[in-house]
Amino acid sequence: MSILDRLASAIAPTASEEDRAEARGNLERLAEGQLFAEDILRQHKQIEQLFAEARSASGAAAQGVVTRLALLLNGHSMAEEATVYPEISEHSGKTHAGMGYEEHAMTKVQLAELQKLQPGSKDWNEKLDHIESAVQQHVYQEESSWLPDLIRNAPLEARQRMSVEFRDYFERFDRG
Repeated sequence: MSILDRLASAIAPTASEEDRAEARGNLERLAEGQLFAEDILRQHKQIEQLFAEARSASGAAAQGVVTRLALLLNGHSMAEEATVYPEISEHSGKTHAGMGYEEHAMTKVQLAELQKLQPGSKDWNEKLDHIESAVQQHVYQEESSWLPDLIRNAPLEARQRMSVEFRDYFERFDRG
């Protein structure tokens, strides 16, 4: 575990499965009609599904799932960074946005390292576990706080703009 991981876990303890489910349920209700939030939630669920598929696959199939996971995570994070995080900075907090950018960057680095490892090996499984845990915590932060803050505090025009821009930006990366 890196020093950044230890620091992050001390500042924001890992959310339980129940906490994550409660945050997701609350956001799903709040997100109705907020297309940017609905899209983000849908992608979060796709990301979770790909982690499960990677864990159950082997060999080249596992590597293919990890490649799809990396493409989805990278497109998702870049769309958030370009269209949603500036609004998070304004309506949820600059610290939240800064954490989001940093967590996205670290996940990209970790995914690149994972893709160099032999699927199913001890190192590969440990790296996949580490990435999944970090992504779960990041998703929890978004779903429990940052996105609800946006829905409650951002003006309607900003939410409408994010809805269009997030989808347009993500679709540039969604080629698979």
